[in-house]
Amino acid sequence: MDFKLELVAIPVSDVDRAKEFYVRAGFNADHDHTVSDELRFVQLTPPGSACSIALGKGITDAAPGSVRGMQVVVADADAARAELLERGIEVSEVSEFPWGRFVFFSDPDGNAWAVQQLVPQAA
Repeated sequence: MDFKLELVAIPVSDVDRAKEFYVRAGFNADHDHTVSDELRFVQLTPPGSACSIALGKGITDAAPGSVRGMQVVVADADAARAELLERGIEVSEVSEFPWGRFVFFSDPDGNAWAVQQLVPQAA
């Protein structure tokens, strides 16, 4: 049986501001549905990803900005950094580690993301 990770809740304080940020970062806005005064569901998907994020009202009781360690993988960290900068996203310089090349950014609430370029492993 497959267990597919397809949706991760991201806690935010301002749904519209967060949605705008993630769309500007290149995520596709898949859904934005207000169910009631207590529940609004916004689903966004990074380009090429099989997993989406959900933000909104009534989605999670986690504190806004408390998510650390969200990670997406790209073919080229330098190109990803350039694209994020072009889109107006504040992003770190490229950092090199034995397990990959990374850039880092945070959403307006401080939820932290890593963008990893995998590096070939020595045989």
